[in-house]
Amino acid sequence: MNNDGEPLYPDDAVPEPQHNGRGALSNGSSRYDSEKRIRTTDGWETPPPPQSSDGPSDDDELPPLRTTLTRDATRTILARNTSPDIPFDRSINPYRGCEHGCIYCFARPTHAYLGLSPGLDFETKILFKPEAAKLLAAELASPKYRPDVVAMGTNTDPYQPVERELKVTRSILKVLSEFNNPVGIVTKGHLVTRDIDILADMAKRNLAEVFLSVTTLDKDLARTMEPRASTPRRRLDAIRALAAAGVPVGVMTAPMIPGLNDHEMEAILEAATEAGATRAGFTVLRLPLEIKDLFDEWLRANRPDRAERVLSLIRQMRGGALYQAEFGTRMRGEGPIAQLLAARFSAGVKRLGLNKIRYRLDTLRFAVPEQARTALTDAKRDARQMKLL
Repeated sequence: MNNDGEPLYPDDAVPEPQHNGRGALSNGSSRYDSEKRIRTTDGWETPPPPQSSDGPSDDDELPPLRTTLTRDATRTILARNTSPDIPFDRSINPYRGCEHGCIYCFARPTHAYLGLSPGLDFETKILFKPEAAKLLAAELASPKYRPDVVAMGTNTDPYQPVERELKVTRSILKVLSEFNNPVGIVTKGHLVTRDIDILADMAKRNLAEVFLSVTTLDKDLARTMEPRASTPRRRLDAIRALAAAGVPVGVMTAPMIPGLNDHEMEAILEAATEAGATRAGFTVLRLPLEIKDLFDEWLRANRPDRAERVLSLIRQMRGGALYQAEFGTRMRGEGPIAQLLAARFSAGVKRLGLNKIRYRLDTLRFAVPEQARTALTDAKRDARQMKLL
């Protein structure tokens, strides 16, 4: 590296190969790293095997880029925020990183705090919180806790593939149900239907609401843009199953990317309404920090014919830049294109009869179960005894 942090031999840099089932095309260093990693070659690589007359052999395919799991030793589970453009003040993220691999995911830069890349590391190096349910019960049982809706899926998806085996999200829902604490969920995972038994029971007490994020109805676009998320059809199936079970369900047409998927907004709203959604929301694409380069790289590789147009339209919504972080505009953008998107969404919602009812989840039912109260008392007693030793 030179004094500016640039590679001494940039001509030797080798691009990251395309990994099937992964969204990012690179794995750049964390912005906090003092040194920057680049892929390079020393010239001693093994030549590829010859191809047969029948085409490439199996040896030509890259080995799969596997997901690794690490226990997250966090001591708290509720995250707080005071952002004026977010309608909740507390959330739970059972996982850090997300195997869905959505290229536009605004949570990618958070992996930099861990010294990992917001690129491929974000979708292959997943941290999970095995003590989440226990930590949550302790926080809810605290005399200082004041009940309100807990949001899930606001950063990484609580129903990403590893949840099928780990069941961290399910354990959290069980605790919230026991305490009668309301929950709002946003997900792209059909796996949410596994927990209909808990969610439907909570819904009867006005304690649960779910939104499915549907970005596109184009299966091919979804496969490259959101490679390990449920297919669009499966997300609509999840809406249908939740609605049939009596769980209030909505659709998030988010993010809308001008020139790429924005033309589908009305079709997504119509399909979700037909499936049973009664509410809807939308946001425009956000490209903070490292996501700008990751999205640019993905766009030029997967949609080269429209890359410049899409980037131009994004800049027209962001005052000439690819992103603006100001509250109030970061979710919706500004200018004629952003205004047109908002007007189209409003017209679609009105025509389809969405958002007529706003479910106000019930916080008055909250109560600390006796078992949790006893556990908290025992924990305090044990802590006092430890201090005396």
